[in-house]
Amino acid sequence: MKYREIDLSRAHTHPLASRPSKVDAHALGRPLAAGASVAALLDSLPDLLAGRDLREAVRELARRRRAGGAILLGMGAHPVKVGLSPLIVDWIERDVLAGVAMNGAGIVHDFELALVGRTSEEVADQLADGSFGMSEETGAFLNQAAREGAADGIGLGQAVGRKILAARLPRAELSICAAGARRGVPVTVHVALGTDVVHMHPSADGAAIGETSLRDFRILAEQVAALEGGAFLNLGSAVILPEVFLKALNLARNVGRRVADVLTLDMDFQRHYRPLTNVVARPTRLGGRGIHLTGHHEIMFPLLCAALREEMEKP
Repeated sequence: MKYREIDLSRAHTHPLASRPSKVDAHALGRPLAAGASVAALLDSLPDLLAGRDLREAVRELARRRRAGGAILLGMGAHPVKVGLSPLIVDWIERDVLAGVAMNGAGIVHDFELALVGRTSEEVADQLADGSFGMSEETGAFLNQAAREGAADGIGLGQAVGRKILAARLPRAELSICAAGARRGVPVTVHVALGTDVVHMHPSADGAAIGETSLRDFRILAEQVAALEGGAFLNLGSAVILPEVFLKALNLARNVGRRVADVLTLDMDFQRHYRPLTNVVARPTRLGGRGIHLTGHHEIMFPLLCAALREEMEKP
């Protein structure tokens, strides 16, 4: 017995020219000549998906900054570990950034680079004997900075940056916190107690860490309150900074500040729930635009920096 098949003679077709298409020849990528500029590289990318988003992010960041809008950078510690500190310091030095917000691990790697020019240990190897995270200088310096910051009524990021400058650490030019303290650009640190290696040290002072980090949250909230017409970039923080940014934004609106027209940009090597909802989607429901740029930090962020510099320096 043969089973019945559908009768294809009854199928309807239509001319290809009458069908809407998502990909047009004008949107295709083009070969790039040797020695081309970063702007030419961007122009050569396909005008599709992330290629289009990257160009729009560069144009919008430049437009908003030229118009006086603030740009805030939120970041995890991974961008420091993959070599991006000099680029972030450069943004601080050239007044691209109005502020930087990082998690607690960020100051660990920031300090170690400033002290010895290297950071990031093999966690699995050190965990075997319990020596992971127990470098004496790191715990002593950062925990003392927290105590001094609490005593002086300043935030944790400013306290760390100020102490790095005062100590004249050998590689202070690599420190984001030091650059912020030197230039008067707030660098705020948002700590989850128990997540950072310095919390394992006997010198850890929970009251001081909590007080200075909470002050940093309030400083960040004031900066977010001035973000109308500006932008927030989340670089490699999957949980802490998206949560902190959302609460800072809510607090700003709660006290009557208008923050509606804002560009939010999430940059990470994979997409996570909290950046998707708390950075890209929810904050931009009243206006602005949220963009994902997915890829390795050590490639995508330098590309963004170079493209933004060329765009900003156009006559």
